[in-house]
Amino acid sequence: MSAQPKHSAGYAPPALTADSTIGDYIGLLKPRVMSLVVFTGFCGMALAPGAAAMHPFLAAVAIFCIALASGAAGAVNMWYDRDIDAQMKRTRGRALPRGRIPPDDALAFGVVLTLLSVLLMGVAINWVAAGLLAAASLFYIFIYTIWLKRRTPQNIVIGGAAGAFPPMIGWAAVTGSLSFESLLLFALIFFWTPPHFWALALYRNADYKRAGVPMLPVVAGDSATRKQIMVYTGLLAVLSVLPYAIGMAGLFYLASAAVLNALFLRCAWHVLRAKDGDFAPARRMFAFSIFYLFALFAALTAGALWGAV
Repeated sequence: MSAQPKHSAGYAPPALTADSTIGDYIGLLKPRVMSLVVFTGFCGMALAPGAAAMHPFLAAVAIFCIALASGAAGAVNMWYDRDIDAQMKRTRGRALPRGRIPPDDALAFGVVLTLLSVLLMGVAINWVAAGLLAAASLFYIFIYTIWLKRRTPQNIVIGGAAGAFPPMIGWAAVTGSLSFESLLLFALIFFWTPPHFWALALYRNADYKRAGVPMLPVVAGDSATRKQIMVYTGLLAVLSVLPYAIGMAGLFYLASAAVLNALFLRCAWHVLRAKDGDFAPARRMFAFSIFYLFALFAALTAGALWGAV
């Protein structure tokens, strides 16, 4: 991987402004994103057959590896995207656009942590989980960040697969294998990702235009994006019933999913019906989407931890 990616037009590398701090490097790990990744990875472990027999220390090591790999991929992503981050209000305050971390140091930081997380997962847990962890990291870095993000409005649809790996990794950490159930957990996050990010893209459209990132609202317009949000939210609502249908979860999950989906569909409907220039519904949907995924997986995992209900 070259330490000098092709930057967007008009980008001038910032001068280093100060010595880097620990907080700057922690920021490279994208802690807020990492928290959801860690939670869904934990849910995958808790739902896997034999989870109760797994030693707590090994479970903690597996979660640590998932968190470390997620943060490392985020660091490489911010290294590569430092040019477009500098042009977007949402990201221009990050350490790399501000010149607080040398780019080569950020790249080395991300690569070393990626290798460490995969090797530790393989040696301490199993190599199936380690292979999935490596695949998730490589997919996010090479397929999403380097290939898709700047080339196609389908960047989130395809690239979102990287964020759907954690529950599969958690499942494999316990069982050493994959199953239909773990693939279903993957699918839930995969179909959740487009409405989640497209809601953000709607009200951050000007940022993406300025940076030259072909998000769906930039390329296809707000109206087409709102329709796609509605379609994917509907597909997710149908898919979320499957854990109950296959006996993976009980009535508590089904009731929880019904309420969450009703609220999420309501958000999508308000986005669909919003007038041009009214981005308040998109902001609300983006905020609720984070809670939605957390609550859906929490309800799904509750049955595994406290008995099928």
